[in-house]
Amino acid sequence: MGRWLENTVTTEVQAYADKAWAVWSDLEAMPKWMRWIESVRMLDDDPDLTDWTLAAQGFRFTWKARITQRVEAQQLHWESVNGLPTKGAVRFYPQSLERTMVKLSVSYELPGVLAPLMEPSILGGIVTKELQANLDRFRDLVEING
Repeated sequence: MGRWLENTVTTEVQAYADKAWAVWSDLEAMPKWMRWIESVRMLDDDPDLTDWTLAAQGFRFTWKARITQRVEAQQLHWESVNGLPTKGAVRFYPQSLERTMVKLSVSYELPGVLAPLMEPSILGGIVTKELQANLDRFRDLVEING
């Protein structure tokens, strides 16, 4: 077992929570705004199960994730069932009629191949910065399409 790291980022979106939820819920479109995600594919036989591919810095990781909790326009939780060990949640907090705070928390087990190459605090900083940039692109997409 490796070491688990967690990263949390937030952004405020000028949109109703259900609008932000609708954009986030289109999981297969995530590569448009989540740079390290190469692909997401929903499985036909189980809509709560998805195949993911992440490609970054010359590394490629794949995993299958299951949605473990879904509360429409409020929160979505997931956990990998194979491949890269990961879990997380996105939460939508209405701030006013047309403003929503979005909070993304992602936990992952430091892959063994990276452990000797990178100090976890350095990797955590890189991942936090990338997640924030992704969440900001998500915000921009929601607001542009609003």
